[in-house]
Amino acid sequence: MIAPTTEGTAFSNNAASTRKGPVVCVFCGASPGSSPIHMAAARALAQVFHDNNISLVYGGGTVGIMGELARSLVALSGPSSVHGIIPAALVRYEQGRDVADPKSHSIDEQIYGHTTVVKDMHTRKHLMAKEVIDGGPGGGFVALSGGYGTLEELMEIITWNQLGIHGMPVLVYNVDGYWDGLLNWVKDAVSAGFVAPNSAGILSEALSAEEVLTCLKEYQNAEGRFNLKWDEQ
Repeated sequence: MIAPTTEGTAFSNNAASTRKGPVVCVFCGASPGSSPIHMAAARALAQVFHDNNISLVYGGGTVGIMGELARSLVALSGPSSVHGIIPAALVRYEQGRDVADPKSHSIDEQIYGHTTVVKDMHTRKHLMAKEVIDGGPGGGFVALSGGYGTLEELMEIITWNQLGIHGMPVLVYNVDGYWDGLLNWVKDAVSAGFVAPNSAGILSEALSAEEVLTCLKEYQNAEGRFNLKWDEQ
């Protein structure tokens, strides 16, 4: 049986991250958005991570909000502070790609941090989650502005929390009301009887980069989480 690394976690600790301190996984867009406020929010979040010795694991993108967040944190804290995990099929869209070998890459570690290329989306999400969990208290999952992929990753990690697969904080950094629609949907889902009232708090909201840090520190797991044992065979 694999021993959980934190309450409600079914991930092994046998290959724990060598990074010290908390790790935050940030889901965000590979586009910059139509307003500069979204890129500014990425830079502000990088500053907060730097000031609090927080490492970043993210989807490995070098463009849009993803690239801005990684570049900003590497510039402040150095390449060891950032780990990008990207499926091989997506490398072709990144800066520094190796055109002659689509299965390889030459993304500059001194600009974007360390990059790991994996075979598929599922492997990427599992490894990102594992780094957060192995990083322990102070870490968690944060969604900045983004599109379909950002929403999909966020909703899956919310579901993993609800099912007891992990017990780490999950929150949205709600830049300029970007996530208002999702937060209202949660309220509607509770009213309609599809989300239990004591599960609504799985997702928290932060309105500034500084508030992201506060939410990560003060997050309490919702009472409505399922007490399932995922580490048993």
